[in-house]
Amino acid sequence: MTAHPPHTPPFRDPHLPFAKRIDDLLSRLTLDEKTGFLHQFAPAVERLGIPAFRTGQEALHGVAWMGPATVFPQAVGLGATWNTDLVRRIGEAVSKEVRAMRARDDRVGLNIWAPTVNLLRHPLWGRNEEGYSEDPRLTSAIATAYTHGLRGDHPTYWRTAPVLKHWLAHNNETDRATSSSSVRPRVLHEYDLRAFRETVEAGAVAGVMPAYNLVNGRPNHVSPYLREHLRAWTDEELLVCSDAGAPSNLVDHEHYFDTHEGATAASLRAGVDSFTDHGTDSAQMVGRIRKAYEQGLLTEADIDTAVRRQLSVRFRLGEFDPHDDPHADVRDFDTPEHRALAQEAAEQAIVLLRNDGVLPLAPGTRLAVVGLLADECKLDWYSGTLIHRSTPLEGLYERFGAERVEFAEGVDRVRLKTSAGTFLHVLASEESEDEARGAEGALDPALLAGRTDLPPLTTDATGTEFALIDWDEGVLTLRAPDGRYLSVAEDGYLRASADQPGGWVVQETFRLEPHANGHLLRHIGTGRHVTVAADGVKVADENPETFELIIAERGEDAVTRVTSEADVVLVVAGNDPHINGRETEDRASLRLPVHQERLLRAARAANPRTVLALVSAYPYAVDTSDLAAALWTAHGGQAAGTALARVLAGDVSPAGRLPQTWYENDADLPGLLDYDVIGSRQTYLYFEGTPLFPFGHGLSYTSFSYGDLTSRVADGTLHVSFAITNTGDVTADEVAQLYTRAVDPALPRPRRELVAHRRVTLAPGAREELSFEVPLRAFEFWDVTQGRARLEPGPYELLAGASSEDIRLRTTVLLDGEPGAPRPVLQRGLEGADFDEQSGVEIVDRTRTAGDAVTAAGGRTGELVYRDCDFGDGVSEVTMTVSGEGAVELSLDGGTVLAAVQVEESDSGPYDYTALGAGIVAEGVHDVHLRLRGPLRLAHVGFSG
Repeated sequence: MTAHPPHTPPFRDPHLPFAKRIDDLLSRLTLDEKTGFLHQFAPAVERLGIPAFRTGQEALHGVAWMGPATVFPQAVGLGATWNTDLVRRIGEAVSKEVRAMRARDDRVGLNIWAPTVNLLRHPLWGRNEEGYSEDPRLTSAIATAYTHGLRGDHPTYWRTAPVLKHWLAHNNETDRATSSSSVRPRVLHEYDLRAFRETVEAGAVAGVMPAYNLVNGRPNHVSPYLREHLRAWTDEELLVCSDAGAPSNLVDHEHYFDTHEGATAASLRAGVDSFTDHGTDSAQMVGRIRKAYEQGLLTEADIDTAVRRQLSVRFRLGEFDPHDDPHADVRDFDTPEHRALAQEAAEQAIVLLRNDGVLPLAPGTRLAVVGLLADECKLDWYSGTLIHRSTPLEGLYERFGAERVEFAEGVDRVRLKTSAGTFLHVLASEESEDEARGAEGALDPALLAGRTDLPPLTTDATGTEFALIDWDEGVLTLRAPDGRYLSVAEDGYLRASADQPGGWVVQETFRLEPHANGHLLRHIGTGRHVTVAADGVKVADENPETFELIIAERGEDAVTRVTSEADVVLVVAGNDPHINGRETEDRASLRLPVHQERLLRAARAANPRTVLALVSAYPYAVDTSDLAAALWTAHGGQAAGTALARVLAGDVSPAGRLPQTWYENDADLPGLLDYDVIGSRQTYLYFEGTPLFPFGHGLSYTSFSYGDLTSRVADGTLHVSFAITNTGDVTADEVAQLYTRAVDPALPRPRRELVAHRRVTLAPGAREELSFEVPLRAFEFWDVTQGRARLEPGPYELLAGASSEDIRLRTTVLLDGEPGAPRPVLQRGLEGADFDEQSGVEIVDRTRTAGDAVTAAGGRTGELVYRDCDFGDGVSEVTMTVSGEGAVELSLDGGTVLAAVQVEESDSGPYDYTALGAGIVAEGVHDVHLRLRGPLRLAHVGFSG
């Protein structure tokens, strides 16, 4: 007899298109098996030989949460490089390390939850470090580069599958699970959607993650924009993964739905394909989906659609074709190339803010290095564990020699005296070294517990001298002489046990609260006060200890001691990414923490040749006018210190550029929840004040000239070219920036808007001609009168230069377009959200599934203006579609009230609309003004007669 090979099912046949293979596999899966696939941790289907799969591997600037990996600069630092080629190479390196780490630990996933393309609209946003820029075009350029690197170049199989975060209009941690971003149509299409759209259209995106917040009153996890916009931008199947816990938030926090089954069904139908909730336990989410199906809220076709999208990603990752997957044997991890790339990125991210000639440092310079971040290499929540580490101090020791560098950290040295006259004391530990917290890797590092293997603090007659750092807003850390921070573990005892502040709930921060003749010491993580007990020092709800703070040395005294004799003083200041500005916590102010201001003033008073190096995840409002030089870099990863030292020494000319506006003070900022970048004049696009440092700013150790600007329009594209020449004597990079502005717009348009950029390296005397092709759609705006994008004809100025304010060349082009026209209100009426101007109004959901309405914020009074409304030969009636309780008053051109409707209080809900009419006499073209009073919702205004 002849043995026949077993039949290969079509889903295993690599010669068939993925779509046919997925069809076959779907037909073989049971409903229960398909339902199980909809949780983040999808189980194996052993009968078909399908392994378990999970969505979500964090890799924002290196592989995170899975132990040691190459750590690149923070995302905002990558944005500051303005270098798409560099960021693409970083994406390649990260994806190769993902593959290499997965080969030895199958918990490492290939579905990458990165990059973050939320625009850095507001610099007080706690997650500023995660985005690339305030500008949508720069953001999409950097994000596209990173996703292409993560994806790889193979036409069929992807090295990893990147998911963009966080859809949509998400720039606040304050009340992030319940707040609604009011986003008018122009801001939606011209700003918030643009970064996502251009990145998705570039073709290397596997999906998106909706954000926790609501947009226009509707949670992002049931947003119609997923279907109307996102899925319309590409023919690829996109996998939409919920954010962690967000499915439950729809009921538990947002109260948008009454039942979890209803909420889950609505999310799935809206386009969410994978539910991240209840950690690794899929039982609750799968149970909700099954009940929703049983209740008729979902069909099997709905479930199939979501499973198909997940399977599409899994097929592209080569899971079903291990022998054909070109990435299966990738083992590139912590290679010399990756280390060099991390240093290159850290160097390119450094921005020279000002320089009076002290930089680069002359050979033989005697340097005093001071500051709370001078000997730190800080990590953030989405960092991997360091394999290599370089602090600014270490980098300067290596570059200049330890004998030429003096150091003072600038902490306050203190002892804490109890009411009994004893002092807090750290017992010696027998342990000689400790592995960094998180080095073991954890799918959820929030679950990593504090250490309990070290002895708790006690008290004795002399006590321990602690390094106290005041991070501002009353938040401080205390560090023992061995370098470990005081921390509180689950048992409630204080120990000197943490290498750095960190964790989802930081356990290393405290507040000193005045009490009687001393202070209570409150542990912020638990909210409890520190008490002294017989078995050790701990936190408790009773018997708080009153401490007297004994100051052995002020930080500024230590700074003065080492700075006066130095040739140059370097003050390294900035933030700890886990304190006062991080996920779950927005900043309160742009100012530099007072403790660090004290150190900076002391250094400057002792030595006028003081240089400030800011190492931070966000901008500061700090006066640099009396400093010899100032630089900024995001937390630069494993090579941060080496990179900074090389820039200071002149081995590398700085060429980073600011990816967001640095404002002069808090008064320049809009409210954190004000998302109307047009109406509130936000970001460099609309801001009319004088910034501390403008978008795109960054100096060099050489000089560049610009010339020969030319432009022409052909085939729907604007072709622009100009030349740059290095007129100095140092090889350096220049970031050439091309902006445009409408010369005579009919409505508010950006003051200037980035349309292209390029980073180039030029030797002294070298000249390079740069050419750009700008699609004419880059000049369009969203015309609310027609509900679509439109190119306004007329003159547009082209501006080429070194920043948004350092313009070197100008020319004007005349573009053909579609002329505007008055609003055809007789045919279309007025959608409530399609206003031109507003005051005191927010946009809300018209229904739970689609549409917008407007309401007076807080149920008070709001004003709306709709410009150039054409009433033709005349109208005699206005009809307003409203719900709730209150009144709407209509006037023309700001005159007297011509019509009003009143909605009386009733038991109807916010989605129960009624059409109310009133008489009106109007003809010709006028501006319509509406005044809303009370908690009323207005969806539409129609005219007839």
